[in-house]
Amino acid sequence: MTALRATDARPRGLVTRIAVNVSFGFGLPVLIVVLWSAWSTRSTNRFLVGPLTILDAFRRTWIGPAFVDDVLPSLYRLGLGLLASIVLGVAAGVVIGSLRRLRDTLEPLLEFFRAIPPPVLIPVAMLLLGITDTMKVVVIVSGAIWPILLNTVEGVRATDSVMLETADSFRIPRRERLWSVVLPAASPRIMTGVRQALSVALILMVISEMFASSSGLGYRIAYFQRNYLVAEMWSGILLLGLIGVLLAVVFGLVERRVLRWYHGMKEISRA
Repeated sequence: MTALRATDARPRGLVTRIAVNVSFGFGLPVLIVVLWSAWSTRSTNRFLVGPLTILDAFRRTWIGPAFVDDVLPSLYRLGLGLLASIVLGVAAGVVIGSLRRLRDTLEPLLEFFRAIPPPVLIPVAMLLLGITDTMKVVVIVSGAIWPILLNTVEGVRATDSVMLETADSFRIPRRERLWSVVLPAASPRIMTGVRQALSVALILMVISEMFASSSGLGYRIAYFQRNYLVAEMWSGILLLGLIGVLLAVVFGLVERRVLRWYHGMKEISRA
């Protein structure tokens, strides 16, 4: 009888948890929009516009030629910078994490470059590369690579020694050991680094376009600000938030697929 009650309680608890999450997920944004709308109607500050005005500016501004002229170039730079950061960060992290002597030698240098804020490199990149897409991609990589690189190093270092010794005893080649043992063991940390790099890359994309560009979301938002087009400026900020949410959703789907084995092990350990 007790077991039956416990079985009945689990679905009820799950339904309650889902209902609470949905309520907060949809109710909180609606409440914020309502409060924002009420505040904007009472405020005399011309720079504080209401949500409906911003939505109308969003429709007029971004649904049309601006999507091709500004949004697509920004997404191209962001995607290229993220891809380069992942490839370079994982490759360098695996090598550094696997070789202790190399890791000890490079650690002070890595800490030095990691401490430099990427936005201060924009003037240097402009002088060396000019005002080009390559410059903007380099700026994105200069900041987004570090979470991936450092998490990969730690993930490789934390690989179970028993697994490595077992691979040695079976004389598994180094390349196969890398793909079958080291990378799967380090993949949770690597995915953590990629998740952190997403927000860094988005920020640097906007900053690089604000500094020197004739297209892109950062350039367009700065243009609206300089010309006191307040609603259009807020619509650009709204679009950046939507892009960030979309990136998080896509990454979550990829992460669940890549780390399916890892989440399965966690579920087993909880049971």
